[in-house]
Amino acid sequence: MTARMGWRFAALESRRRLAARMGWLRRAALLSWPRRAALCALCCLVLAAPAAANSAPDAAESARARINWLLNCQGCHRADASGLPGGAPNMAGEVSRFLNVKGGREYLVRVPGVANAPLSDADLAALLNWMLRTFDPQHLPTNFSPYRAAEVAALRRHPLLEEAPTLRATLTSTPAFTDEESR
Repeated sequence: MTARMGWRFAALESRRRLAARMGWLRRAALLSWPRRAALCALCCLVLAAPAAANSAPDAAESARARINWLLNCQGCHRADASGLPGGAPNMAGEVSRFLNVKGGREYLVRVPGVANAPLSDADLAALLNWMLRTFDPQHLPTNFSPYRAAEVAALRRHPLLEEAPTLRATLTSTPAFTDEESR
């Protein structure tokens, strides 16, 4: 008998808690018409927020890419991509130029800091696309095809080691690298 009463008491207690939680609904019913309309509009905005977030993945992807830049890249390249003298190279105003040179697209993924970054292939692709659009939009080719996770996965399996500075010097000395007409 006491076991049954314990069950009934628990059921009654959960109904009381539910009624207490529903109190805001009863109070909302007592609001005047304009206040109810405002409350309804607020509820609609709150419910529509996830749908709006799903319809704009570029904003979320850009925010995630920026955070990845801050956590993984800015320590050497600085927040504005200006680089460090004698260390990480400047990327501001010139990183997209690599896309105009044969082998430059691959180079950007294979440099040691990129190829060995602790990011997934998809996050790294998003970071590269964000970096190109943010730090050098003026040199981005008109036919630019964004990096994809599969492309990044294939290229980062073969990172550049000691040859990265030599290859960079070769690529940047190519006339297409500095030629504005090659875009």
